[in-house]
Amino acid sequence: MFARLSRFTVRHRKAVLVGTALFFVVAGVLGGDVASRLSSGGFEDPSSESSRAGDAIEREFGEQQPDLVLLVTAKDGTVDDPEVAAAGTALTARLGSERGVARAISYWDLGSPPPLRSADGRQALVVAALRGDEDAVHDTAEELSPRYSGSRGPITVGVGGFAEVFRQVNTQVEEDLLRGELLAFPIVLLLTVLVFGSVIAAGLPLVVGVLAIVGTFLVLLVLSSLTQVSIFSLNLTTGLGLGLAIDYSLFVVSRFREELRNGRAPHDAVVRTVQTAGKTVAFSALTVAISLAALLVFPLAFLRSFAYAGIGVSLLAGAVAVVCLPALLAVLGHRVDSLRLWRREPKPVGEGVWHRVATFVMRRPVPIAIVVIVVLLALGIPFLRIQFGLPDDRVLPPDISSRQVQDDIRTRFSSDEGGALQVVATGIPDPTARAADVDGYATALSRLPGAARVDAATGSYIEGQKVAEPGPLSVRFQTEDATWLSVVPSVEPYSDAGERLANAVRDTPPPFPVLVTGPSAELVDSNESIFARLPIALGLVALATFALLFLMFGSILVPIKALILNVLSLSATFGALVWIFQDGNLSGVLDFTATGTLPASTPLLLFCIAFGLSMDYEVFLLSRIKEEHDRTGDNTASVAIGLERTGRIVTAAAVLISVVFLAFATSRVSFIKIFGIGLSIAVLMDAFVIRATLVPAFMRIAGEANWWAPKWMRRIHDRIGISESEGPEPEPPAEERVAERVGSR
Repeated sequence: MFARLSRFTVRHRKAVLVGTALFFVVAGVLGGDVASRLSSGGFEDPSSESSRAGDAIEREFGEQQPDLVLLVTAKDGTVDDPEVAAAGTALTARLGSERGVARAISYWDLGSPPPLRSADGRQALVVAALRGDEDAVHDTAEELSPRYSGSRGPITVGVGGFAEVFRQVNTQVEEDLLRGELLAFPIVLLLTVLVFGSVIAAGLPLVVGVLAIVGTFLVLLVLSSLTQVSIFSLNLTTGLGLGLAIDYSLFVVSRFREELRNGRAPHDAVVRTVQTAGKTVAFSALTVAISLAALLVFPLAFLRSFAYAGIGVSLLAGAVAVVCLPALLAVLGHRVDSLRLWRREPKPVGEGVWHRVATFVMRRPVPIAIVVIVVLLALGIPFLRIQFGLPDDRVLPPDISSRQVQDDIRTRFSSDEGGALQVVATGIPDPTARAADVDGYATALSRLPGAARVDAATGSYIEGQKVAEPGPLSVRFQTEDATWLSVVPSVEPYSDAGERLANAVRDTPPPFPVLVTGPSAELVDSNESIFARLPIALGLVALATFALLFLMFGSILVPIKALILNVLSLSATFGALVWIFQDGNLSGVLDFTATGTLPASTPLLLFCIAFGLSMDYEVFLLSRIKEEHDRTGDNTASVAIGLERTGRIVTAAAVLISVVFLAFATSRVSFIKIFGIGLSIAVLMDAFVIRATLVPAFMRIAGEANWWAPKWMRRIHDRIGISESEGPEPEPPAEERVAERVGSR
């Protein structure tokens, strides 16, 4: 198949390049505006209790989620002074009348409850619920924030709350993405010039990357018309697209130049490159796509969006590298080395640095393997105490306005109004007749550790005592057949304490069936949703990877070894992330705020992406080892030569792709920073530690057993497996040989 594909590509190279150019133009025109079509939400499981409770509250009572919080500060005196109180009341009324605002309440409307006033009495809160889905809430916050921020007579107003926080997160991410691209592209181009020694060859990975990224933008645009796609998928598209383009281009171009040095004519070199390196690239792209496809088992649109982007960009990068790049190489021929900065002849086989490294490791494989494994396990120990949370305002830097508002609320108020839990009961005939039940239930909830106040149709409660009778605003808690209660926390919503409060609310016996929602409940449900499906996702990745590696290499030990080493490497990476970002080490250097948790989805995303990239390098290395083993039958020599042939390529690719990911580490949003640093650590550790030490050590220990499989599995491989050996070189058609000779003149 690859021989036929390569000859078709060479024969119709100009048509392939013209078609590629047309595709780029169409994808760029249609997909260039994809960001405006993507969602800023997707963090909830639609089938979870918190999601169903939110739907019930919206259906029965209208929007009640405290999306927007205004922090009102008195310029002089306290918030109880008549002039300040009048300004605060007017501000609340004006906010409540805005289009897109379902309801607005404030310290002054609720009868001046102490939790809504700061400890020094100079600040008070206005809380608003916004209409619509997550994207509509985002748009409303974007419209209202500049209108309400600033000085207003005797008061100044700051805008916070989850809607404003994540509006500013989205804005910051977009700015960081652009800055990261502008930073990464020139550095990568410079480094590829250093790696290839030729300006023309160095530009090829960027060509492949741009085609894959722009093509994926078009894919995401189409998918966004069918389902919810997160805007954060663009970060993965850009980073992974450029990274895979570097990997695949390095492998293909290096093999093409090697074939030219071996005396093949350019078109024959292209054919041989596609038959060997192209086949490996195709399998690598499929492996990365399958690793990311595991995210489709999760119901969160946020995670599924990364699967859409990852599958699209990996398959497109593979297709461009196997079809379009060979067509371009067929046109360039020996000119691929044009604008050469220096001429460096490769060392004879057996004299390279990586050959010496492999030989050194294989002379003493057991002690080296033991030392490396002990070090990796030690690095992974912090992962055992990982704590999961959800992103809040602290993912932003302290100088962002919404972060400043939330910090003030966190330090100066006894409760977090924006983090309130909502407890809803529907289908209750005549809730008024159940006032005593509501009163007793609200009293019990207000006694829970972490609960600052409970508001209900029967009044307000603090520490088991009713502190306010029902007022005009209390009617919002009750309809003809439903009621709900608001549990305002005194703890961080996205924290262990917040989870404990949500679980305690759910465990408190209610007088009627209830559902619980709110930030802390969403954290509980999000974690449960992820971890309930995690074994399925990991099992699919392991099974699919094992099957692909077996089909390619005909061995059962090679896939098992690859899975074990990748997990070992990633455990060390996760341990480093816990030590840095959860514990707060290096927070000053990296400029982030440690919260004592990591976003629950981050390790999962990092695992799928880093696992796919690790398998990329595994396939690159093993393909050359298997090729040499098929040719010579010498296991030890084939490992050394395979590492020599690919070591420089893999390490160069790892350095280049780490530059891409480190560009994202410059983001001012901490979970993007975690993403960039985590992937950089994983890639570099895999290329320089796993491939250089553990792979040759384990393959030396296993010997010929590396290529063993039971007879029944061997028969399967013989029937449907993919041989990596080059095989007989097909003779090109006579007219093609003539055309190539004419073209070379």
